[in-house]
Amino acid sequence: MTATVPARPHSTASLRRIAQSVGTPAYVYDVADVRRAHADLRTALPDRTTLYYSLKANPHPAVAGTLAGLGCRTEVASAGEVGSARAAGFASGSILMTGPAKTGADLDAALGNGIRRFSVDSPADLRRVGRYAQGYGVEVSCLIRVNADRAVPGMGLSMTGVASQFGADASWLLAQPELFRPAGAARVDGLHLYMGTNIEDPDVLYRQFATSVQLAGALRRALGGWLGEIDLGGGFGMPYARRGDRPSYTAVGTRLEPLYDAELPGWRDGSVRLAFESGRYLAGGCGTLVSRVVDVKPSKGRTFVLLDTGINHLGGMSGLRRVPRIVPDLVPLSDPTGDGWMDDCVVAGPLCTPLDTWSQGVRLPRLSPGDLVAVQNVGAYGLTASLLAFLGHPAPVEVVVDGDTVVAASRLELTRVPVPAKEAT
Repeated sequence: MTATVPARPHSTASLRRIAQSVGTPAYVYDVADVRRAHADLRTALPDRTTLYYSLKANPHPAVAGTLAGLGCRTEVASAGEVGSARAAGFASGSILMTGPAKTGADLDAALGNGIRRFSVDSPADLRRVGRYAQGYGVEVSCLIRVNADRAVPGMGLSMTGVASQFGADASWLLAQPELFRPAGAARVDGLHLYMGTNIEDPDVLYRQFATSVQLAGALRRALGGWLGEIDLGGGFGMPYARRGDRPSYTAVGTRLEPLYDAELPGWRDGSVRLAFESGRYLAGGCGTLVSRVVDVKPSKGRTFVLLDTGINHLGGMSGLRRVPRIVPDLVPLSDPTGDGWMDDCVVAGPLCTPLDTWSQGVRLPRLSPGDLVAVQNVGAYGLTASLLAFLGHPAPVEVVVDGDTVVAASRLELTRVPVPAKEAT
């Protein structure tokens, strides 16, 4: 049985007050939960290890800023995320830039903002980073991202062990290590391994990290032991768009320590620096999406529950298999307007496409137009992982709370700005 950390969902009364105040749909982010999640994960990790927040999970300045204040570093993958990280309060020295296809604009944004640490995915990527750094007159340090030669069974969405745009195959690195030596102003001082994502089963997570640690140890020995930082990635799971608690991974951390001793001696005194990443675990539990039922209607023996939100605000990337297809738990917030249950329901949103469907064939409490419902555990891969621009519906209001205290409310807007043509050269 998986150990969990009990959730503290927003109270129904507080969510109803927020909906009355700012309207729906509304994302509600509780920074108190972010602090609890950080403490829970830190308990599971060894002391003196680096923890990166994956900014793509939720770049909202209050969520990211809370983690910056707690001492997290952050991992970014675009020029836009560089700006978001700096605006949230992350110091330049705490930012790691990753990504398999860094453009010149990405590197200019990173280097121009003082970022000096990169994860690179190939010799060409390493040379490009080194060339740009040389142009800025600075030296940067790089982690080589490694694609393991075998996947770990049971991981679901595998990020390595298969043909991939991410990282350099371990066999390539071992066969031609000279290709991964310092290039230009880029020195290499570590490895970056990321095997899988959203692993709620502690045994599967242990096998993932055990594989990564053993591979990192073998590579470090083969390459002469000069690698100082080993970023073991993440994979810490979290229920998504359904009720549930955060898994507890404390036992996983304890089980891994003998492996660290065997494969990465020096980690206890800091001569080998261990790093981990998380986005979903740190931010997932903080978010609740509040929506209003617009219509409830029968169609050919089925009941359609139409909401004022859909894949444009939650789950748009599930169609791309970046996150699992969601079957959200709809938690009623309004006083019941009818008795009993509705069977064979389709939960759909406001978009003019049949793809705007969250779930089909589900059983729901009897709902009526005007009722409020909530979807829990959507603080990660919510709004900015969705189809916000499609059909131009306004973005939900994003409300920041600390417990039951409202701190701020804002709305993300997409705007079009003119771009001057470059002069011919």
